[in-house]
Amino acid sequence: MTPLRFLENIQIRYKLLFSYLITFCVIIALGSMVIYSIVRNTIEANIESELKNATDAMLNMVQTAVTVSIKNHLRAVAEKNLEMVTHLYSLYQKRELTEVQARGLAESMLLSQRIGTTGYIACVSSGGVMVVHPESEWIDQDINRYGFVRQMREKRQGYIEYEWKNPGEAQARPKAMYMAYFEPWDWIIAVSSYRKEFRTLVNTDDFRDSVLSLQFSQSGYAFVTDSKGNVIIHPSLQGVNVIADKEFPDYPLETMLKERSGKITYSWKNPGEPYLREKLVLFNYLPEYEWIVASSSYLDEFYAPLNKVSNVIIFTVMGCILLVLPITALISASITNPLAELVKRLEQGANGDLSVRLDRHSGDEVGRLAWYFNSFMDRLEDYSGNLEAEVKERKEAEAALRLSENRYRSVIEAMPDAMVVYDMEGRVTYLNPAFTDVFGWTADECKGRKLDHFVPKENWEETRRGLNTITSGKPLSSVETRRLTKSGRIIDVSTRGAVYRDPGGHQVGSVIIHRDVSDLKRLERQVMDVGDRERQKIGQDLHDDLCPHLIGVEGLGKVLVRKLADKAPDEAHLAEKVTGLVKDAIIKTRRLSRGLCPVYLVDRGLESSLRELAANTESVFGVACRFICKAPARIRDNIVATHLFRIVQEAVNNAVRHGQATAITVTLGGENNHTRLSVEDDGCGIPTDVGTDGMGLRIMGFRANMIHAMLDIRSPEAGGTVVQVFLSDNAGAPVDP
Repeated sequence: MTPLRFLENIQIRYKLLFSYLITFCVIIALGSMVIYSIVRNTIEANIESELKNATDAMLNMVQTAVTVSIKNHLRAVAEKNLEMVTHLYSLYQKRELTEVQARGLAESMLLSQRIGTTGYIACVSSGGVMVVHPESEWIDQDINRYGFVRQMREKRQGYIEYEWKNPGEAQARPKAMYMAYFEPWDWIIAVSSYRKEFRTLVNTDDFRDSVLSLQFSQSGYAFVTDSKGNVIIHPSLQGVNVIADKEFPDYPLETMLKERSGKITYSWKNPGEPYLREKLVLFNYLPEYEWIVASSSYLDEFYAPLNKVSNVIIFTVMGCILLVLPITALISASITNPLAELVKRLEQGANGDLSVRLDRHSGDEVGRLAWYFNSFMDRLEDYSGNLEAEVKERKEAEAALRLSENRYRSVIEAMPDAMVVYDMEGRVTYLNPAFTDVFGWTADECKGRKLDHFVPKENWEETRRGLNTITSGKPLSSVETRRLTKSGRIIDVSTRGAVYRDPGGHQVGSVIIHRDVSDLKRLERQVMDVGDRERQKIGQDLHDDLCPHLIGVEGLGKVLVRKLADKAPDEAHLAEKVTGLVKDAIIKTRRLSRGLCPVYLVDRGLESSLRELAANTESVFGVACRFICKAPARIRDNIVATHLFRIVQEAVNNAVRHGQATAITVTLGGENNHTRLSVEDDGCGIPTDVGTDGMGLRIMGFRANMIHAMLDIRSPEAGGTVVQVFLSDNAGAPVDP
């Protein structure tokens, strides 16, 4: 049996007992560990802080003592040499020596002295020029480039420290100098030497007692040793070389010399002690004298309070466990006994007896549990009576729903129009069979994919506008556009669509219906072509038949006027009016014939017809209308030219009748193998509340589609209306302006 299975089989009262006990022990143990860790860290931090402060204090004490010793020694030498130079100068003043002799003796005396091992005496003028120096190449040299020289010139007398590197040395070394100023000769007498060479001047008795007076815990102490292992200051080992004496380990001193500064823990036994003890040492290094200054204490002494804390924690935990065991047992019994009774009642209910109830009326959680159990059983008994009826009703509803789904699916699959269902990302989720019949793609080829490939390039702009309308939540009314079939054929379709939503009202997809109107468009085109041909035939008949006939009548009228002029002047006047009316009829007949067949009947084609349209508009309606031809039309197809003329004619009529325009401009131009024809007016424009369902606008759009041109109608912010037609020179390919 696995441990997990074993735990599952243990009774709840024992689970509670063991859980409480283990949790209590873990909490007590963690708390004890935290307290122990905090106390230990606090003690270590305090001891290390105390040792560090003591070590820093000793280091400062030793450095101060060394600095005072160096300063006093250099001062004594400088003042002694000042006295000797002053004495020689007094001999010069007494005429016992010349000034040259006195200066020479002074220089010889100064240069003959050595300070420590390599130290010497030099003289510098207040201007920074070397006057006396052991090395002749420095004489009369301007040494103001060195920083310490500026201090010499400013102070002239006193003590300074600086870094100096002789030629051939790898790095600079600390150096000390004391100055005495001899004004008659403007000499700054400088006595200098490296600090390291004054090691022998340090008197450890000056600070020995202060170092030994430092004590940490019970037996901790401070000590000073050099780099060779010689103990300089120590309570019991002063004068002993711990490296040479094999009784002492080499590791501590070697580590201190290597790390120079820090802390170290090692085992150590002082003379007279029975065993080794762990020792904590914080140390610093004096590089000038190669001394180690350290403070130490034994770990067992400052960890002693932790033993008392550990004992207190152990006894506290044992006492708490003895107290928690019976309390936990009582609490477990108060919980598990009612639970056992509840389990028994549930078992009876599971066997089919839904009338069982739990008789307990306490106000605690167990009482509320009993109340909830009784309420549950009441509801369960009610639900049991209603469940069969609900299941039966649900089954009937599901059967009706399946029937409804099958009915609507049959309707969709039988409808002749192509229908596509998309998700909100534009991927196909359903195609009806009519889509495959119209466009050639099957459902397996399109499901889960986007149908971007069946939209022609020139129809993408209007397609995007339709998609934006649908995704905004508005239904898309019938829009005529074009689509590609799988075979590459372009067909005309009427598209409409709308979004569908989930029960929460969120958009989850869209339904698009495409109706193939290619046959309807073909029929409309044929009707339009028949109408145009009839217009051309009527216009040609008017031009070729009626106009000559009227011209003949006009000629006879003129003959009649001449004959009646002598015999019956009054009748001649009436005949002349009749002749004028016939002449007007001829002019109107010619205009009517050109209106019905404007391009076919003239030699110059579209330009002449548009120019005449502008002139007729201006003369008939009294509106300023001009025609601008920026480039000759390169259209050879009379049907295309006729459609263009009809579009311009409809735009001009709309500007005059509906736009209340006072000036109209018709422009014909071409660029990049395309023809651009525009009509601009200064009227009131197209109102925003008027759609594009007017017969005139629909006929203009239809004519543009027939010649594969692009029609753009807009109202600029400045006012008026602009109608533009863009046509490829081959009168077949659509263009993008």
